[in-house]
Amino acid sequence: MRAMALTSPRSLLELQERDDPLPHANEVRVKVGACGVCRTDLHVLDAELPGIRYPIVPGHEIVGRVDLLGADVTNHRIGDRVGIPWLGYTCGVCRFCREGMENLCDRPLFTGYTRDGGFATHAIADARYAFPLGDQGADVSIAPLLCAGLIGWRSLVMAGSAERLGIYGFGAAGHIVAQAARWQGRCVYAFTRSDDIAAQDFARGLGAVWAGASDQLPDAPLDAAIIYAPAGRLVPAALRAVRKGGRVICAGIHMSDIPGFPYHLLWGERQLVSVANLTRQDGLDFFKIAPQAGIKTQTTAFPLVEANEVLKKLRNGQILGAAVLKL
Repeated sequence: MRAMALTSPRSLLELQERDDPLPHANEVRVKVGACGVCRTDLHVLDAELPGIRYPIVPGHEIVGRVDLLGADVTNHRIGDRVGIPWLGYTCGVCRFCREGMENLCDRPLFTGYTRDGGFATHAIADARYAFPLGDQGADVSIAPLLCAGLIGWRSLVMAGSAERLGIYGFGAAGHIVAQAARWQGRCVYAFTRSDDIAAQDFARGLGAVWAGASDQLPDAPLDAAIIYAPAGRLVPAALRAVRKGGRVICAGIHMSDIPGFPYHLLWGERQLVSVANLTRQDGLDFFKIAPQAGIKTQTTAFPLVEANEVLKKLRNGQILGAAVLKL
């Protein structure tokens, strides 16, 4: 197999040739067809997440075909197309797993972070965390749904019945969630970098009723706001934009420090919450909703060997929609 591996913090990925991996009894091996490139991959590269062991292969929006089964696997067959998400393993016995909150498991494994991911020709996955995808749709189009879509969906559910929904950071997750929100009948307000006119036009093209810079106030108070950009300074901005009783949802796994802000921005029973990982039920729910909502991902595909260039483009805000590595 070939893999783009991270061998030390804040370094470039290295193209490596490795022996083909073999699955354990409850795992499957997947021949990767496409793997989305996510902002979380940048957090892995920059060592902003704790406990990384090197070398590690990033990538957690994986679409591919099962080509080898572990001895105890009964829920997949050779040739099945599956999706491998961020959450790659849970213990099943800790308090959170037992109480239906597996996304908060005390002993989890994460694809492309604490176990090798999809910037490679092959990947190993826990058979429980390989979602059946069927044969409809292209691998490249589906790949961003495995994280941007799933975390986006979980954050949208946490927004409750909010009619006026703000989206801060209109990238891979934002453009997927906007479509789901519009399908649900919500009014979408898109917030981007002040100079990102392309993203603002993109948001309007997907039905946003308002699009502007993240330091601007919308033309009406928001019922809820979701922050996808990893910038802590957006928290006070979003609190300022939501009405009394409104909710601000931080949807990233990592965010820069939140600056101090006056209490009156939180007062009035405004809520500030975070989204952590996903559950298998989130996946089942979202993959049922996505075709009903007519969600179409805006993607740009690149070969595996260009992973470093793609990550640089993502870091610099040069990707409209989602970037995908095509194998």
